[in-house]
Amino acid sequence: MLESVKNAFKLKEIREKLLFTFLMLLVIRFGSQLPTPGVDRTYFASWFAAQTSDSFSFVDAFTGGSFLNMSVFALNITPYITSSIIIQLLTIAIPKLEEMQREGEEGRKLLVSITRYVTVALALLEASAMAIGFGRQGLLEQYNVINVIVVICTLTAGSALLMWIGEEITEKGVGNGISIVLTINIISRMPQEIAGLFQQFVIGKTIAIGTVAAVVIIAVIVGMIILVILLNDAERRIPVQYAQKIQGRRLVGGSSSYIPLKVNTAGVMPIIFASSLMEFPGIISTMAGYKGTGVWSEILRYLSSSYWCNPSYPKYSIGLLVYILLLYFFAYFYTSISFNPLEIADNLKKRGGFIPGIRPGKPTSDYLEKILQYIIFIGATGLSIVGILPFIFRGVFNASVSFGGTSLIIVVSVVLETIKQIESMMMVRNYKGFLND
Repeated sequence: MLESVKNAFKLKEIREKLLFTFLMLLVIRFGSQLPTPGVDRTYFASWFAAQTSDSFSFVDAFTGGSFLNMSVFALNITPYITSSIIIQLLTIAIPKLEEMQREGEEGRKLLVSITRYVTVALALLEASAMAIGFGRQGLLEQYNVINVIVVICTLTAGSALLMWIGEEITEKGVGNGISIVLTINIISRMPQEIAGLFQQFVIGKTIAIGTVAAVVIIAVIVGMIILVILLNDAERRIPVQYAQKIQGRRLVGGSSSYIPLKVNTAGVMPIIFASSLMEFPGIISTMAGYKGTGVWSEILRYLSSSYWCNPSYPKYSIGLLVYILLLYFFAYFYTSISFNPLEIADNLKKRGGFIPGIRPGKPTSDYLEKILQYIIFIGATGLSIVGILPFIFRGVFNASVSFGGTSLIIVVSVVLETIKQIESMMMVRNYKGFLND
C-alpha cells in the first residue's frame, strides 16, 4: 500500500492530483476552525458538554469537530449525504427519477443537479433550525434578526462550499471527493480520542495494569480494522459459462467468468440509516428545547446509545436490540434497491451466459435471490458486530470511541478504494507509456 503511494509520487500527473487533494483537505481543516460570526462558542461548548444524550456526538463525529466548534463548516456534508440518500430512495418511488438513472451519463448529471439543489435546501433548513432553536437558548451573542440571518447564510454557504470541494476532488484529485471529506473529518478526531482512552485506562495506573490495558486497547482497534477489511473485501463468486455461437465463419464464446457478490452488499448504509433513525428524535427534541421528564423522556433514553450496555440501566439495552434489528432491516432493504437479480438474469440470457446447473431466466433469478439472502445475513451480522462494539465499551467501561462502528467502516473502505484508484491510474499510465513507445 505504502509502496503504491510512493510510486505514485514519481508520476507528475498523479502527483499533481495527490497534491490538489491534500490542499483541499487543508482548506477543509482550516474552515473547521473558522468561527461562525455572532456565535458564542463558549456557551455552545458548555451546552454540548452538559448533554447526557449521545445524539449530537454522532453529528460531531461526522463533522470532524466542526459542529462542536460552531465553525463555518458546522453542518459539513451531512446535508449532502442526506440529500443523496433521499434521491436514491425516491428513484424507486418516482418513475421519472428511475428513468433518469437509466438514461446513462446525461440522466446521472440531472440527478446530480437535483441532489445539489436538495442539499442546499436541506442545509438552509438545518441552518435555520440551529440559528433559531439554539439562538433562543443563548447560542448567539445577540439574538436578533440580523445575527440569525448571518448564521443561516454562513452555515448554508459552508455546507455548499464543502459539497463543491468534494466534487472538485472527485474531478481533479484522487478518490471520491465526498467520501474523502467525510473520512478526513473522522480521522481528525481519532488521535484525540485514542489519547483519551490511554489517559483513562493506562496513564496513572500501575505498570502491570497499564500494560494490559494498552495491549487490550491496541488489540481491539487492530482486530476491528482487520474485521472491517475482511468484511469490505469478502465476496461470493457465482460461476458463469458463456455458450459457444457462430458469428460469420468464426466460433465465438465458450468462455467462463463469475458474478462477484459482495458479502457486505449494502456497505455502511445500514449503519448510517439505523443510527440516524435512532438519534433523530433526540436531536429534534433537544433543538426544540424539550426538557420534560415524562414518557417521551423515557423513550428517548431507550433510543440513546449513551444508555446502552450500561450495567446501571440494563433495561435501556432494549434500544440496542432495536438498533440491531434496524441494521438487518436496512441491510436487506438497501440491497433490494441497489441489486436486481432479475435484471442480471436477463442480461446473462441476452449474452448467452448461464450459471452451471441452473436454467436461464427466472430460475437463475431465483437462484441469485436465494444466495443473496444468505450473503446479506452474513454481511449484516458482521456490520452488527463492528457497530455494537463501541456501545459495549462505552456502557461497560465508560470508554467513548467514535473510531469504531460507522466511522471505522467508512475510513477503511475509503482508504482501500482510494489506494485501488491510485493503482489503477498508475496501471493506465504505464499502458499509455508502453503504447507511446
